[in-house]
Amino acid sequence: MDALLEIVRKYWGFESLRPLQAEAMQAALAHRDSLVVLPTGGGKSLCYQAPALLSDQLTVVVSPLIALMKDQVDRLIARGVKAAFLNSSLDAEDRRRVARALAAREYRLLFVAPERFASSAFVDHLAMNNVGAFAIDEAHCISHWGHDFRADYRRLDLLKKRFPQASVHAFTATATPRVREDIIEQLGLTDPCVLVGDFFRPNLHYSAYKRSGEFDDIVRAVRERSGKPGIVYCIRRRDVEELTERLRHAGVRAVGYHAGMSDEARTRAQDAFSSGEADVVVATIAFGMGIDRSDIRFVIHAAMPKSIEHYQQETGRAGRDGQSAECILFYSGSDFHTWQHIINEGESETAESLRLLAEMYNFCTSSTCRHRRLVTYFGQTWTRDRCGACDVCTGRLPVLADSTVIAQKILSGVVRTGERYGAVYVATVLIGELTEQVEQRGHDILSTFGLLSQYDRREVLGWIDQLVDLGCLRRDGEYRVLKVTPFGWGVLRSQEEVTLVDAAQAATRSRSRARTSRPAAGTSRLRAEMKRVENQHAPAPLKDDQRELFERLREVRKALADEAEVPAFVVFSDATLRELARVRPSNRAEFLRIKGAGPAKWELYGHEVLRVISEFGST
Repeated sequence: MDALLEIVRKYWGFESLRPLQAEAMQAALAHRDSLVVLPTGGGKSLCYQAPALLSDQLTVVVSPLIALMKDQVDRLIARGVKAAFLNSSLDAEDRRRVARALAAREYRLLFVAPERFASSAFVDHLAMNNVGAFAIDEAHCISHWGHDFRADYRRLDLLKKRFPQASVHAFTATATPRVREDIIEQLGLTDPCVLVGDFFRPNLHYSAYKRSGEFDDIVRAVRERSGKPGIVYCIRRRDVEELTERLRHAGVRAVGYHAGMSDEARTRAQDAFSSGEADVVVATIAFGMGIDRSDIRFVIHAAMPKSIEHYQQETGRAGRDGQSAECILFYSGSDFHTWQHIINEGESETAESLRLLAEMYNFCTSSTCRHRRLVTYFGQTWTRDRCGACDVCTGRLPVLADSTVIAQKILSGVVRTGERYGAVYVATVLIGELTEQVEQRGHDILSTFGLLSQYDRREVLGWIDQLVDLGCLRRDGEYRVLKVTPFGWGVLRSQEEVTLVDAAQAATRSRSRARTSRPAAGTSRLRAEMKRVENQHAPAPLKDDQRELFERLREVRKALADEAEVPAFVVFSDATLRELARVRPSNRAEFLRIKGAGPAKWELYGHEVLRVISEFGST
């Protein structure tokens, strides 16, 4: 561990490791297979990069995105680490250059795409290059049960067969217990070290609103956070383009990002956000993997994502500096149908994708603590009473009038239909929809037929989900048939009471926020709690002269980044620049005590930084 910490200190400038990083690195050094599940921002890349520098063998990193490979290699080279990538963006001469350097054992890390392993020639060539370990990034992509299955990842089962001497390490931010088991099986991992991080991130404040309009809610939410860095996620490319224009018109420094843009345009957008030239990125899910900006203060979903896995990964990009950040989700029933259409039209694993989509909609309409839902979804035990960091636990969700009466009507509907049907059919009977099945079964003459006819089907389905969360109902068997629990019978007999969330009222409240200057009591509590967390974690604000030096250092950082042809954050993060401006180191020893400014950064940029600080002090 001493040698590892010295490597981390020298090349990354960190004085300590995050939870489970040491265990993951020790598994790599012991040549033991591993599966590492760390939430977004948990420091997965360091777990395979640092051990590679203590090995005399090559570590091959399998990465799904060309842009992600380039970013990681750029950062490693900027730190003085020998690394390269092989993908379709390289021309023939560049590929030959990399092959020659591999043969000469110059690299410690080589990044490749999973589709490379479809080439037997590539595999044969790799076998001649002293490979000691494979690191599989985004390893959930190998599982049919994962949220982002990719057929190219299935070829990675050959690694243990063709490279029996090499250890294999799988990394992901989003894997349920079922997916974890499948990853181990598909990769053929031998007695793997399985490490699963804590999915509870109390500095993230979750809230969900039923969307009242196409973009009005989102524009208002972004403007309320003016000047703060954030990401806004959309489903469709055209939504990205339209919302970006609306935000710009509203005075927000926004850029768009989606897969339909050229490589150059996406790179410009990503660099603008990384360097602070843009405050907000409006994007599809194509954006975010590998983003190294730690001070993202909010992530807004303009529409419901397609799975809880996607949602956890995307919201996890906020608040990676440990300070308070907001995760705001706007949803509607139309989002469900949009994703349903996309899945039915373009995906092979339709049934599993639709199951994940239903789980996501349940999350939106749930009256259960949002942190609890995320933590338990990924297979961990929730031991707290309230999180204090979501709209449910801070009392911001409006309560449905006559909640217990509504619950009794739904429970009665389940009982009257014989506890033999799923939620959709029970809701159909309760809203009084006379379908062929309802008529054939004689359920149109039940006393519960049309008992909730004044409500929308989605509202009723949302309340059914809430009753499942509250323990009044359970879903049974493959067909998820609804059954009334003992607690539910207590509610039905008026022995117990329950509280349901009024999703329609939540949408009304979302609309009215722009028309009132007095926040709701729950909102005030959340703001107060966020302020407390911010004060607890935030460093002291920069003084005027420190702020001036910080801006000067940002200019120098941009010049250094342009010269090295890397994004600005690869040189120094904003947090490191602030600390440099605050401390004003005058020699190497003082420079090295700054977090994020290790020996490698000293060799590359230290003299220039000290020169700027010295000149600033003499003016």
